[in-house]
Amino acid sequence: MGSQTGKKRRRRRRVRINYGRVFLLLALLIAVIAMAVLLIKSCTADRAEGEGDEGDKPGFISSLFNKETPTPVPTQTPEPTPTPVPSFSPGAISGTTPGDFGLEEAIEAGGAQTTGYTRAEPIDFYQGDKYTELPGVIGFRGNNFRDSAAYGTVDFTGAASEPWTFSVGSLSKMYGEGSWTGCGWTGQPLIVKWPQETKRIMNLYEKAKNDPDLVEVIYATMDGHIYFLNLYTGEKTRDAINMGYPFKGAGTLDPRGYPLMYVGSGDDSPTGGKGSSRAFIISLIDGKILYEFGAGDGFSLRGLSYFDSSALVDAETDTLIYPGESGILYTIKLNTQYDQSAGSISIAPETVKWRYKGTRSNSTATKDGSEGWWLGVEDSVIIWRGHAIFTDNGGHMICLDLNTLKAVWVQDTLDDTNCTPVLSLEGPDQHPYVYTSTSFHPGWRASANSTGLIPIWKIDAVTGQIVAKNEDYHCQTIAEPSQVSGGVQGTLALGKNDLEGLIFVPIAMTEGMKGKLVAFNTADLSVKWECDFAGYPWSSPVAVYDANGKGYLIQCNKSGYIHLIDGQTGTIINEMSLGSNIEASPAVYNNMAVVGTRGGLIYGVDLNYLKNYVKPAA
Repeated sequence: MGSQTGKKRRRRRRVRINYGRVFLLLALLIAVIAMAVLLIKSCTADRAEGEGDEGDKPGFISSLFNKETPTPVPTQTPEPTPTPVPSFSPGAISGTTPGDFGLEEAIEAGGAQTTGYTRAEPIDFYQGDKYTELPGVIGFRGNNFRDSAAYGTVDFTGAASEPWTFSVGSLSKMYGEGSWTGCGWTGQPLIVKWPQETKRIMNLYEKAKNDPDLVEVIYATMDGHIYFLNLYTGEKTRDAINMGYPFKGAGTLDPRGYPLMYVGSGDDSPTGGKGSSRAFIISLIDGKILYEFGAGDGFSLRGLSYFDSSALVDAETDTLIYPGESGILYTIKLNTQYDQSAGSISIAPETVKWRYKGTRSNSTATKDGSEGWWLGVEDSVIIWRGHAIFTDNGGHMICLDLNTLKAVWVQDTLDDTNCTPVLSLEGPDQHPYVYTSTSFHPGWRASANSTGLIPIWKIDAVTGQIVAKNEDYHCQTIAEPSQVSGGVQGTLALGKNDLEGLIFVPIAMTEGMKGKLVAFNTADLSVKWECDFAGYPWSSPVAVYDANGKGYLIQCNKSGYIHLIDGQTGTIINEMSLGSNIEASPAVYNNMAVVGTRGGLIYGVDLNYLKNYVKPAA
């Protein structure tokens, strides 16, 4: 074996284990694991606390650091997608072209006739329930669809107040003998709850101005006045305005809530003389006339200037649309300047006019039409997506593009048509239809005291085509000794809520002086029910609904009765006499109905009182 001398021997290093340190590390590891477990449990408890009562104990972490558990941030509910407004692009088909009726049109802008016109600010108009945000009924049948003369809901469970009355006077007639009295066809009160800041600048009596619950009735009547009354008491809220002209039709309030009223007279003034009838724009701050138009208008082919129609205002373009019996439709850019803080309002009108005539539109009426029928509009115009739809004295229904002032289509309505048409959007595509009827006018289709057919029509508003009609009803007309026209003089009422799918039509002179209210199914104009009256109805029915959507009808008639009718069955629930002929149409605000009679009284009737009314013993 070789010698190991000179070589270094490697020394093995002995490993010494420090058992104290090992134990310490193990203890720390166990502590960390325990803390981790506790942390997880504590976080779970903290989350549970956020879902429990506010008085729960805090979790471990919260206790350790003395901090409150953050309040969970609520999830924001997304805004609903607005329902798109249906488009409307009407166009004539064979049989509804303006040329089929020999329609001739003319336009006047800036005081001179023009062959073409395009409106600088296009007029539109949307659904009727978007016409105004003012609480109340601010025009004839409420809005641009003419589908409601009631605001709010009726409640038949509460206590009823006694009816109130307010007396109006009379005005001598310009033509013939006698006087205009009370409230006539198509008169309807306006009902509005003004904002407090608007009331502050008006010429209201202090009691009315300081009443936070004031709802004001505004009624233009046959005695030439505009009256202002408290809806609930019948007390005057301000001085009446003496205009000196008889008002047959309803006025209109501005849908923007501006203190403006638009109203036209139904006959010439006995002091103003022949041709003096006109329309007015009135400030409701102080009752002053801001503008008047229509009288002696050389653009008219008929030579008279009566206004039974109720105007509409396009809020977006500040434009008044107002047809008259002169055969002129006025469109007036108002250029309104309203300073509520200063209590001032002014207008600077710019007027564009449209007129027409057709083969039945001369000034002299004859039964066979050989000399033509009348021009002019007595009903209140519908407006939808920039198009006006109206009927006239000569048996035309016309759809007019308001932005070009060109007639789009025309339909034959047979006779002098006085009832205002109603627009309805139906089906999943919201297709527009118009419901209307006509009168039976002496000297035209009617000879003295004769009987004739009164159709009810459903018309496609896109094409003017008749899609359904009912020809079950014949009505009488009396020409002598006094003229009373049969047919449909009142405006139709469109059913909603549980009355959806129904249209209600007042038919006058079905048997002599008698009449009916008839419910038709909108699908095909078949009859659902009839309600008979001893007196004929020129007054328009009003549909009202309770909080559950159950519908009722208010109908007045020539015999002086106001009726409460079950909308599903046509059963008269109750009735009450108001003493004299009711030609005017009611307006309703929640439980209160207001209507005037030809006998010179305006009534405010709580519908609860009407429902529970007990007739006095004979």
